[in-house]
Amino acid sequence: MDKVVASAAEAVADIGDGASLAVGGFGMSGVPTVLIAVLLEQGATSLETISNNLGVDGFGLGTLLAAGRIRRTIGSYVGNNKEFARQYLAGEIELELTPQGTLAERLRAGGAGIAAFYTPAGVGTLVAEGGLPWRHHPDGSVAVASPAKEVREFAGASYVLEQALVPDFGLVHAWKGDRHGNLVYRRSARNFNPDAAAAGKVTIAQVEHLVEPGEIDPDHVHTPGIHVERVVHVPEVEKPVEFRTVR
Repeated sequence: MDKVVASAAEAVADIGDGASLAVGGFGMSGVPTVLIAVLLEQGATSLETISNNLGVDGFGLGTLLAAGRIRRTIGSYVGNNKEFARQYLAGEIELELTPQGTLAERLRAGGAGIAAFYTPAGVGTLVAEGGLPWRHHPDGSVAVASPAKEVREFAGASYVLEQALVPDFGLVHAWKGDRHGNLVYRRSARNFNPDAAAAGKVTIAQVEHLVEPGEIDPDHVHTPGIHVERVVHVPEVEKPVEFRTVR
């Protein structure tokens, strides 16, 4: 039951080329930066990431992006990353743009064993009708466009069918975790982490505070250990501020 591994490098050693990763975080909050850094050193390439965004230039998933290691990404927010915009417009990366709530639910459904679900988000737009540019040619023309999705009516309202996401790995950051993999997130760092943890076939959690089993009140657990395969203790982790506002 002890899921703690000796190092972050050991935890990500079996992430191979072409693997799909659900990565927690929102902007700079709750990002598993240590796991991302060792994955960069490890060398896996042609990755598919599922994350709200791809970090910012030089931070988080932005480092993998800049190294040309991400082939495709499913996300909701593409701002604040100039390299992301450049690669997308140049046809170097494929982007499946997804409404933010739909992205969270696709991950949650994957973790719950639900194959697909209907949602009103995107009805009457290219999200449902197809035609969103997933990948461009270098000349700017569309190389790959999103397909049309099934739309059905329930009680007089239209809903679009969205498929669940079950990636090969989940990478998450938690404030506290025990040796059984039970996790607690702190404040806004909770964001996409619980959904990414549940969805991943193999979930790796970096935790700031590692405690013994029984030290976390069961009522305080956000992610049960059944969803987590590996735990890495990261007592000192960088927490930069994305936007600093001063008087």
